[in-house]
Amino acid sequence: MKLDVFNFDAETTGSAELPDEIFAAAPRADIVARVIHWQLAKRRAGTHKVKGMGEVSGTTRKPYKQKGTGNARQGSLRAPQFRTGGAVHGPVVRDHGYSLNKKVRRLGLISALSAKAAAGKLVVLDEVSDLSKTKDVAARVKKFGWRSALIVDAAVAETFGRAARNVKGLDVLPVVGANVYDIVRHDTLVVTKAGIEGLKERLA
Repeated sequence: MKLDVFNFDAETTGSAELPDEIFAAAPRADIVARVIHWQLAKRRAGTHKVKGMGEVSGTTRKPYKQKGTGNARQGSLRAPQFRTGGAVHGPVVRDHGYSLNKKVRRLGLISALSAKAAAGKLVVLDEVSDLSKTKDVAARVKKFGWRSALIVDAAVAETFGRAARNVKGLDVLPVVGANVYDIVRHDTLVVTKAGIEGLKERLA
């Protein structure tokens, strides 16, 4: 597929040929959903924790004798039925991540890229300017009319990354960090010519 190439001043500078196997594949919404779920599961801290019966503070003495009181038998005041007792089956510290096949992750990224291209939400830039001022980057974004955009480049210059991170609705990622969740949650996907070459190498 062929798309127009723009510079960072929203001027057309030519056209670029994009590989159909990456940007014109049939999008698989089910695969995209699986990859996003896997990404979000990996992000979870898993630091939730409550104290069980063996962890709460309190005496280990039997509250009263087993028989003869007329009450139900009790073995510990740290049991969950008491006010100061431990929780039953509460959350514990754990890792929520799980494995997902590389082929599925690759297909998910291709589906996300193809969905943006099919929806007309894919923009190709000649290159990202080495702007170092947030106001300059914000002016360029306003000129394009992007409300929510993700810029993918082969590598992100430190100065441009700092200038772009305070622009509302704009995120910048290198090719190695391009992922399905960030592509889907942004309205517009912006890829530089160098970024396209990097994606071709990554998804080869």
